[in-house]
Amino acid sequence: MKPKLRFTRKTLIFGGVAVWGLILIGCVAVSRTVLVAPRVAGATFVGTKECVQCHENHTSNFGSATHAKVALSADPKIGSTGCEACHGPGSLHVKDGGKKLSIVNPRKSPEACFACHLDKRGTFELSNSHQVLNGKMSCGDCHDPHEGNVLKGTGASLEAENETCTKCHTAQKGPFVFAHNAMKEGCTACHNPHGSVNAKMLVARDGNLCLRCHLQTTTTNGTIFAGGEDHRTRLQNGTCWSAGCHEAVHGSHSSKPLRY
Repeated sequence: MKPKLRFTRKTLIFGGVAVWGLILIGCVAVSRTVLVAPRVAGATFVGTKECVQCHENHTSNFGSATHAKVALSADPKIGSTGCEACHGPGSLHVKDGGKKLSIVNPRKSPEACFACHLDKRGTFELSNSHQVLNGKMSCGDCHDPHEGNVLKGTGASLEAENETCTKCHTAQKGPFVFAHNAMKEGCTACHNPHGSVNAKMLVARDGNLCLRCHLQTTTTNGTIFAGGEDHRTRLQNGTCWSAGCHEAVHGSHSSKPLRY
């Protein structure tokens, strides 16, 4: 007869700590992908101290930036998260008095950003997207990589996200007498700002977008109720914001059901 294993409280605690220790060691030991800094022909790394002399407006708050935590391969003498990790070695830039032709400028070409953000490059290739690939816009129009969590404005607040979008999309800014609650969640609740297969860069097609929040109930005879009303025929005639229905999707000054 085999003896039964008995686990005391101390044994369980010790075993749990040991398991977590092994997991942490494994995480640290895993080799991380290190991306190589962009190349500038004939240039060498000079260090962030050289950049600060002219670009203090960009470097003063860089410690709070998400990009300050990124590990890129640069010159061992200057570390891996300095300016040159994204802009390339700056010796020629310093030598010629700050001419932008001798440094990588993401505002001129998004390829500098795509070196890390590969998924965004693919998204911009979709049928509906902001015009970044053709040079009419740049990543810097919406993002600030030198401070905070990259979104322009006040970092992580949802209000800042909307403010970034409504600098261009002024008609959607408001304030409205009757506001669509979705705006409180941020523009990205309905739109993918980098691109989508759907018109207007919507994250879902047609009435399916609205039904993500406005829950529907389907009866045995197929009648669709949303907001307490039968919407079966209405949805067949078009989207929720067409056919003379909820056209003021961002907000309205005259109608609580968001009609103009």
